[in-house]
This record gives sequence, C-alpha cells and structure tokens, in this order.
Amino acid sequence: MSTMFFEPSTRTSSSFEAAMYRLGGKVVSVTASTSSVQKGESLADTVRTLGCYSDVIILRHPQPGSAQIAAKYSKVPIINAGDGIGEHPTQAFLDTFTIREELGTVNGLTITLVGDLKNGRTVHSLVKILAYYQVTINYVCPESLQMPKDVMEEVAAAGIKQNFYSSLDEVIGTTDVLYMTRVQKERFSTEEEYLRVKDSFILNNDVLSKAKSQMIVLHPLPRVNEIEPEVDFDQRAAYFRQMRYGLYVRMALLALVMGTLRG
Repeated sequence: MSTMFFEPSTRTSSSFEAAMYRLGGKVVSVTASTSSVQKGESLADTVRTLGCYSDVIILRHPQPGSAQIAAKYSKVPIINAGDGIGEHPTQAFLDTFTIREELGTVNGLTITLVGDLKNGRTVHSLVKILAYYQVTINYVCPESLQMPKDVMEEVAAAGIKQNFYSSLDEVIGTTDVLYMTRVQKERFSTEEEYLRVKDSFILNNDVLSKAKSQMIVLHPLPRVNEIEPEVDFDQRAAYFRQMRYGLYVRMALLALVMGTLRG
C-alpha cells in the first residue's frame, strides 16, 4: 500500500497504515513536501509512479474530485482519503458503522450535523450514505456554512427529510446521533471571517444534559473548541470509540479492494 497525503492527517493516515500492517501487508509512505511534487510533478505522474510499487494507493489531495482524476491514470485501486472540501468516503463508512455498533441500527434515527457543513467533507459523504436509510437529518450551522446545495438535493431525491436550525438547543432533545464538526480555519480567506463563526456551536455538559440518555456524540476529529473536554467522560461521547471502529472498517476496505475479501 502506498499513501500520498497532500494535506495533514493523523487518524486517516495512521489508521490506514495500521490496517495494512494488521492484514500482513507493507506500506510505502510519501508526503507532498518530500516528493517530486515539489519539482512540479503532476498528480497523474505521481499515481503512475506509486502504482509501480504498490497494490493500492491511499490519496488525500486538496482538490475536490482529485481521486477520480487519479483513478484515470492508476493501474491499482485509488482510495479517496479526502479531497479538499469535497468528500471523505471512508470516514462516512466508519461513521455509519459506528452508529450501527453503538445504537444497533441506523434506520429510524434522527441525526443532527453541527458546525461547518460547507467545508466539512466528512458530512458531505455521510449524508449521502444516510440517504440509503430511513432517517431524519438536522442541520445546525451558521448561515454562511450551510450544506452545499447539490449535496442536499441528492439527499432530498432519496426522500430523506432534512431540517434546518440555527440553535443546537432546538434539536438536542430529539437527537439520536449528534455529529459535531470543527469550523475549518484553513478554508477561510480571512481570519476575521473565521473568528466570526468559530464559536457558533459548542457542546458542553450543560447542553448535553438536555439530550437523550441513549444518544451518541460523534466527531470526525480533530476538534478545536466545539466539544469541551468535560464531555469526554460522558458515556455518550463516542468519538474516541469511533476512531477504533475506523481501523476495522479500513482493514475490511483494503481486503475488499485488493481482492482478499470475497462474498
């Protein structure tokens, strides 16, 4: 397995590497800062190169749609590990798996997404998977950080009910899955614009006291200040367990795309 990350990563990169090692494979890790990308090498030539040395490529790139572009030039499978503000499909797989493991089902749940829904690639992928289930989706975000229209239209076409709120207090009591996201500073053109919205929604024990006893809190991580550390000790805080589930999901995905898992 080759990994090529043009953007920073802790969980996705390390979990894919751990997954490959647990499957008995080996890893070639490449970063943009130390590769020939610095000399002007194209994405197409980079994936052609890595494909000569590996059976699968894990790619993170700042350009939306980059994984599809890479797949056109690669002779080995490309797994999208995040493409800018576009998609993060493997995170959506592990998020859905987490919900099933923690609550027993996905159908019939009310799932509330909070924070930067415009730039958060994880939520773009997650709602597209949720559209295959019978769920209700709530969006809680600043007006400037709403879910992209094309994503909402795709979800609506599947008959999924989508609700919009400006306050977490309005929906916390009816929520089964609370999916928090950070406001992504690196996607803003000015710091002033970022500071205006970064503290819009913060989860603490006071807010959590209004939630169901059997609900769960998820977060793709990293977090900044949108979840207070005091919440970590509540049994409903599932975001660290969520990371662990991600290892197993990525092991299964690697086995699947390399043909060792069949049926």
